[in-house]
Amino acid sequence: MDFDFSDDQEQLRDAVRKWVDKGYDFERRRQAVKAGGFDRAAYGELADLGLTGLYVPEEHGGMAMGPVEGMVAMEELGRGMVLEPLAQTLIASGLLGGYAPDALKSAWLPKIASGEALVVLAHQERKARYELAACETTATQAGGGWSISGAKSIVPAGDRADAFLVPATIGGKIAMFLVERTASGVGTRGYGTQDGSRAAEVTFAQSPATLVTEDGLTALEHGVDIGIAATCAEAVGVIDKTMQVTVEYMKTRKQFGVTLATFQALRHRIADMKMQQELARSMSYYASLKLNAPAAERRRAMARAKYQLGVAMRFVGQNSVQLHGGIGVTDEYIGSHYFKKLTQLELSFGDTLHHLGEVSQRMQDTAGVFA
Repeated sequence: MDFDFSDDQEQLRDAVRKWVDKGYDFERRRQAVKAGGFDRAAYGELADLGLTGLYVPEEHGGMAMGPVEGMVAMEELGRGMVLEPLAQTLIASGLLGGYAPDALKSAWLPKIASGEALVVLAHQERKARYELAACETTATQAGGGWSISGAKSIVPAGDRADAFLVPATIGGKIAMFLVERTASGVGTRGYGTQDGSRAAEVTFAQSPATLVTEDGLTALEHGVDIGIAATCAEAVGVIDKTMQVTVEYMKTRKQFGVTLATFQALRHRIADMKMQQELARSMSYYASLKLNAPAAERRRAMARAKYQLGVAMRFVGQNSVQLHGGIGVTDEYIGSHYFKKLTQLELSFGDTLHHLGEVSQRMQDTAGVFA
């Protein structure tokens, strides 16, 4: 299999990396965290790069690119721990483009592609853990329209988004709806998360909604899988930078008159971290390449990838802190922020133990990765 990237993909990587290096340094990120964890101007700059339109068809003003381009962009954003939730934009683009009626596509996809509108997936509920089929939010139809009632938790940038994609049940079956944040009955309570980004608790009280698809569970699973692939790619970028700052520290920090990099036991630790880094990268590729596979195959692939990425994130993050010592957990040092980012990504869209269970449940007669 050819894993070489095309010229267009390399140009995309270069453009995003240059923006991260020059336009989104650690100090800007600090200011964004202090301002609440979401910077609309930075999100606009992502739109200027074309990233908000990666999955949007050309007829709606997008770039009509695919999972590999999404992976390339998310890797580079991970290197800078960019707070703005591009993964949510990819999810919204994929769900609306793949499941919404034409009128809804025409109304929202151009605004998503231009960065004018931020649409996020609001699917987590307090009692659901990571089970996508568990949904207590309900939808009712009246007068030719729909309204929903319920609550969703840990919605990315929930109090700053323009609209939500909300799973809700109709007669015991999950459907997918779009609800604008300014609609009547919508309430949001925003807060900062441990990695510095922003989330919110969102409530709906007979809030007007637009039906995206009645096959909501299928759409939700697809959307979450887009999110998993994006999270895996972002984690690879974070791991790359974590490795970089750790190796640089070991080359400069001295103990007993010599640099830490001269100690064989510590060099072996770095070798183990490097192995996890490459395992993470290969499984991120696997996730992106399987994103357009049939649903059952795609779901198995995402569980496998997220499990391996979870193991790698935990191993690299924890060992980086140990190799740094006390400075590795200070707020002033960038390494601690990479550690917090890895910790949060490991929990996103299902933690490692959850996906280990998913891998186990989805095993067939052959347990090989490409079975």
